[in-house]
Amino acid sequence: MSLVAERIAQHCQHLRLIHLATEWPAIADTSAKRQDSLADFLDRLLAAECSARDQRTREAMLKLATLPSIKTLEGYDFAFASGAPRKQITELGGLAFIERHENIVLLGPSGVGKTHIASALALKSTQAGIKTRFITAADLMIQLSLAKAQGRITEYMNRAVIGPRLLVIDCVFRSIVTDHSELS
Repeated sequence: MSLVAERIAQHCQHLRLIHLATEWPAIADTSAKRQDSLADFLDRLLAAECSARDQRTREAMLKLATLPSIKTLEGYDFAFASGAPRKQITELGGLAFIERHENIVLLGPSGVGKTHIASALALKSTQAGIKTRFITAADLMIQLSLAKAQGRITEYMNRAVIGPRLLVIDCVFRSIVTDHSELS
């Protein structure tokens, strides 16, 4: 490695330009072949670093969203769930409801894809740079109870409930059939 390359690597490390540290030689070669101006070369360098940072941010937001699985609206089977309003679900994919501060509720029988749609909307929001949290109602209740018992309810509410711009609460209801004849 040349002395200049070592200094560039040190500068990149000091400035935390992680992507730039490894990609600048290829960008420099491309710019030299194209006979780009120094301003064009700098633009390419900075664009590459911005793009890499945006990708890392999306990955971190996706991890923090705690999605049960990665689902997309494009992967939703409208033929299977024939009662699902395609136009409305597609419109929700634009995420305008978040900007309008609207709540949405997905209702329907078990197995029609409500969790799939909710997960897909949560994924879209993380890709749009919107802080998102996905949690089941049961887990939310357990965590709220635990936070209250530990005297940290305000902290938990601020971080997990109020903090995200999109909070997806997945309610899973199971039918319980009991014999009430003993109660009579």
